[in-house]
Amino acid sequence: MPADGPDAKHRALQAVLAERGSVLVAFSGGADSSLALRAALDALGSERVLAVTVRSAMHPPGEAVEAAALARALGAAHLTIEATPLADPLVAANAPDRCYHCKRSLFASLLAIARERALAAVADGTTADDLGVYRPGLRACAELGILQPLRQAGLNKAEVRELSARLGLPTARKPASPCLATRLPYGMPLTEARLQRVGAAEELIRGLGIERLRVRLVDDHTARIEAPLDQLAELCQSDVRPQVVDGLRALGLNYVTLDLAGLRSGSMDEMLPPQVIAEEDAQS
Repeated sequence: MPADGPDAKHRALQAVLAERGSVLVAFSGGADSSLALRAALDALGSERVLAVTVRSAMHPPGEAVEAAALARALGAAHLTIEATPLADPLVAANAPDRCYHCKRSLFASLLAIARERALAAVADGTTADDLGVYRPGLRACAELGILQPLRQAGLNKAEVRELSARLGLPTARKPASPCLATRLPYGMPLTEARLQRVGAAEELIRGLGIERLRVRLVDDHTARIEAPLDQLAELCQSDVRPQVVDGLRALGLNYVTLDLAGLRSGSMDEMLPPQVIAEEDAQS
């Protein structure tokens, strides 16, 4: 039974980790995995914790370097590994269950590292909120027995950020940065060129002061920008709009559009037939 309140949940989080004795933390450097890593270090000590970051074409530019620096700052042993998810036809095809196949392969690799290092478990940064949305990767984690300490402690994303701020973690206000594959509509094959294009487009716009955004492809020539509602007007200002349009056109995106519904997680899932989501829920 999850504890009540952030403080009680924090204690429950450390208890979940302490019970395992040692752990490998799948570490992206985001808010969720950073709290999981900090809690593991506090509960187990640095000698019984390993943070592992995956670098691949699916991850935003520079993420692995930032994660490595943060792991070092937290005092964790850290390893960066290379992955090639696009080599798997089931991932590259970008069907609605893409995340299942990608996570299955990724966490199988992390389990192998954990076995080599005699670590008792592999933990990720899944939170209680993640259970209420379409996440085929959760099924892969369940099948492989991946530890989800934040979820087990009942921590939601707001509580993760609150605890992170209390603990002085620099990720307390860091914007979420999901896999770049989420920027392409299901059925559009994943290629390194497409992923690099959306990654570069987002990096360009962040450089103009819009930290939280997604650049999603409609097709190979059309971008749909999602940003917080209170920043939509900022993207249309005379000193910003030309830089966005010209920058994205230089990346081969000739048509640059702004989504008036604003930034939202999983917007590509809005087009999925209800039966696809129902079938995944039934399997999870």
